[in-house]
Amino acid sequence: MGERYGGDHLDFRDGEFKGDFIAKQVAYHQHGPAPTALDALPPKVAGFTGRGDELGELLGAFDPDGGEAPGAVLVAAVSGLGGIGKTALAVEAAHEACDKGWFPGGVLFVNLHGYDDDRVTAEQALEGLLRALGTAPEHIPNGVDARTALYLSVLRARERELGAVLVLADNASSAEQVRPLHPGGVRHRLLATSRSKLPQLGARLLPLGELSPGEAYDLLARALRIAAPGDARVANESEAAAELALLCGHLPLALQIAAALLVLDGDKPVAELVAELAESGDRLLHLDDGERSVRAAFDLSYGRLPAEQARLLRLLALAPGPEVTAEVVAVLDGADTPPVRVLDALSRAHLVERGSGRGRWRLHDLVRVFGVGVVKGDVGLWEEGEAARERVLEFYLGWARAADGRLRWLPGRPVPERFTDRAGALAWLDAERAGLVAAVQWAREDRYAGTAVRLSQCLAEYLDWRRSFDDLITVCGVAREAAHRAGNRVDEAIAWTSLGNALREAGRAGEAIDAHTRARDLFQAVGDRPGEASAWNNLGGALRQAGRAGEAADAHTRARDLHQTVGDRHGEASAWDNLGFALGEAGRVEEAAGAHTRARDLHQAVGDRQGEARAWNNLGATLWEAGRVEEAVEACEKALEGFREFDDWFRAGQTLSNLALLHQHAGRPAEARTHYLESAEAYTRANAPTEAARARTRASAVTP
Repeated sequence: MGERYGGDHLDFRDGEFKGDFIAKQVAYHQHGPAPTALDALPPKVAGFTGRGDELGELLGAFDPDGGEAPGAVLVAAVSGLGGIGKTALAVEAAHEACDKGWFPGGVLFVNLHGYDDDRVTAEQALEGLLRALGTAPEHIPNGVDARTALYLSVLRARERELGAVLVLADNASSAEQVRPLHPGGVRHRLLATSRSKLPQLGARLLPLGELSPGEAYDLLARALRIAAPGDARVANESEAAAELALLCGHLPLALQIAAALLVLDGDKPVAELVAELAESGDRLLHLDDGERSVRAAFDLSYGRLPAEQARLLRLLALAPGPEVTAEVVAVLDGADTPPVRVLDALSRAHLVERGSGRGRWRLHDLVRVFGVGVVKGDVGLWEEGEAARERVLEFYLGWARAADGRLRWLPGRPVPERFTDRAGALAWLDAERAGLVAAVQWAREDRYAGTAVRLSQCLAEYLDWRRSFDDLITVCGVAREAAHRAGNRVDEAIAWTSLGNALREAGRAGEAIDAHTRARDLFQAVGDRPGEASAWNNLGGALRQAGRAGEAADAHTRARDLHQTVGDRHGEASAWDNLGFALGEAGRVEEAAGAHTRARDLHQAVGDRQGEARAWNNLGATLWEAGRVEEAVEACEKALEGFREFDDWFRAGQTLSNLALLHQHAGRPAEARTHYLESAEAYTRANAPTEAARARTRASAVTP
């Protein structure tokens, strides 16, 4: 006989027939009773948890008294990535359906081994099913058509005598394997599982994704308690358990293996296993308990891919960021257009998933690890992958440079070609942000350092604009290290400058002072006067935030003078504006108003509407300090007009709050409340929830 399939179920693959079916072990007698298929269902998977919605959908589809029209759902197909838990769900659903009495005719189970080298053909599967239904071997004809006809005839008789039958066809690789197993009639049901979607079956399709974080946590906890009821490691180390689930990609197979590793070593803290996985260069190496392996599961799927699909899967594993646009996929592929047909095929195989929007694609985290491992294991594949990464980096640099040029564009300069307006540039940067930030981190590798550093410089204005200071600190830090390694003092100074600005916006004034001081010294060392002027100006801002107004005023004055010397009126305007801040904080209010006015006029002269709006806003604050309330209101309204023009919602929120305060001071509570609410809305659009909440609180506190 064949191998046991858990308990007393047998795998008949060594008889005269070459098929694969599972049924209760019976002895065949010429005149004995026909063997039953009622017990052919494998036992439930121990520790099964989660999948409540999916289980409900399957049961709803097969419920003979449910809302479905009679015979409407004869076939259901559960599909998903290897190790995602398809069989466990199908078996659980089958057991529940049987417990409800829906299939009194019995359950047939056949493992089609669709991804093994010796796949079970439909003809072999039919032979096994017919034997399980009590058909004597000598009465089973040859050929798919003849066996299908007999199979349907036997099932019709069984339906009349005993009732409906459920056929569970596990691990199919194609619709061709499953279609002849359709049980016919209106009461029988077929449930198939596959790593590929099977739309050709006309089935109710149920694609499975990874478990939720909560379900993954429960699986780990339950698996340990089954082995040892008193094992409370998951509960006692809940944060480590959540991290372990994340490292397992919330994939049931990976989670079960991780649990088994903990069970095998009952003294091992969860955090220790987390550290092993996190620090490993290949997580899949650890996700192996001797009998089960995530890599082996993925190998089966990967090994069946045509060459073009296998190649694209490998390249996608090397892509920066958690997901990529179809345009970036084309660049990875080295093609002029996205390989949509290949992507769709990989999606049907559940090796590639659709991302957060149309035309976006992602890999499960462990599939990415698998793909990288395949590439690293072959010199030729590695070089192919490195070339693809270079193409992506060059693509990102070209488009990011164009987008940055549009964000920084001023009247009188050449009009950027790739983006017709700021909105288009921001939309592209928003869509590609995660990939751009990830690609900059390739600067740690010498092969990509130069291009990645230039890319970081193209993101500084955008990330500051979007107030993504964590990302800005990350990309600037990586770029600074790479430039220092290469001995490029100018690029290093630029990175220190952007890093200092991000640190200051993040409220880390002391670190910002250090960063801008380093930038200033590097610019001085290479004789870059414009760079030095900007560094003095930025240093002044950090000093001002640290409460050192006098030193800040000196720094801004140095910046102003240097900008004047090199003829940079835009930089001079910025220095005047910042000098106004420092003078105001030093109590020199009239001088501060004069500095902001000078900045406004210079920004107007060079056509910098954004800079002009900032200067108007700063002038309004200073005029208020001087007690000139109505002039302050007028200045703030001018500023608001400019900020709205450029969708600068954070500064618009600041200005609206200032206007609210001014109206309160002038005894106009209705106007104050309106401006606070508008401020909250602007802050919300700027992704500044703390400031938005503060504005709403102030609005509610305004009394008529």
